Amino acid sequence: MKKCFFWGSIVCFFFFSLSSWGLEKHYVAKPMQSQWQMIANTPLECRMVHPIPNYGDAVFSSYASKKINLDFELKMKRPMGQTRDVSLVSMPPSWRPGDRADKLTTLRFFQQFDGYVGGQTAWNILGELEKGRYPTFSYQEWRSRNERIEVALSSVLFQQSYNVFSDCIANLLSYSFEDIAFTILHYDRSSVELNKQSQKRLAKIAEYIKQTKDIDLVLVSTYTDNEDSKSASQGLSEQRAKALQRYFKSLGLPEDRIQVQGYGKRRPIDDNASPIGKDRNRRVVISLGRNPV
Repeated sequence: MKKCFFWGSIVCFFFFSLSSWGLEKHYVAKPMQSQWQMIANTPLECRMVHPIPNYGDAVFSSYASKKINLDFELKMKRPMGQTRDVSLVSMPPSWRPGDRADKLTTLRFFQQFDGYVGGQTAWNILGELEKGRYPTFSYQEWRSRNERIEVALSSVLFQQSYNVFSDCIANLLSYSFEDIAFTILHYDRSSVELNKQSQKRLAKIAEYIKQTKDIDLVLVSTYTDNEDSKSASQGLSEQRAKALQRYFKSLGLPEDRIQVQGYGKRRPIDDNASPIGKDRNRRVVISLGRNPV
């Protein structure tokens, strides 16, 4: 039977834990190695990376969306060979020995995938780093039942990049590509200009396009009500289409990525017998395509 005289109960507990698990592998950036880097800082995406020597990268990311969001990924150079339950603990730094470790939650990392954490837990990890603590992931090595892996995020030099990351999140657009990829806008009667509400919506589309080079196709289809003759309706529809073509070119899109078509009073989506129906038929449909990520 092992006895502890000098070291005290805490060290004994740690000693017996190591004995029960066998060899442990620890991955953490030493203070002189610790880096936090902003690799994306735009109104569409914020991404902050922390390299973990000999293990991989810890990555926080947030994207333009209707809701504030945060994702965390533990990117491994050598992915897990088996699905594992993972313990997430907030550890105090070595220079604060009186602080205790706090268990945050238990996660599941899946075979052959990077470790993903989202929602409130991702925010909690960020909060622990802000306190100067070390969020630590612990799991059984899939190749050996007697080994346990511990991967820690160092809070050294975290604060400056975190401030930039927080500012970036605050400046993200409040809508995503999916929110504007298919849009129907409307005109006042006989006008080439969109109504005021639709102009605001078009401005959002323009702001998104200005922030990315991924848009590879813009399809513009304009329609009228049946108020005018066939030829007059067709002419008005084509004027609206050409005006939008010039607008998208002014945003820097190449002309060959902009396809416009005026359909006149063909293809109504509502009954032209009512004012509301006519309002709905006086429309433009804008569809955006982008390069796959």
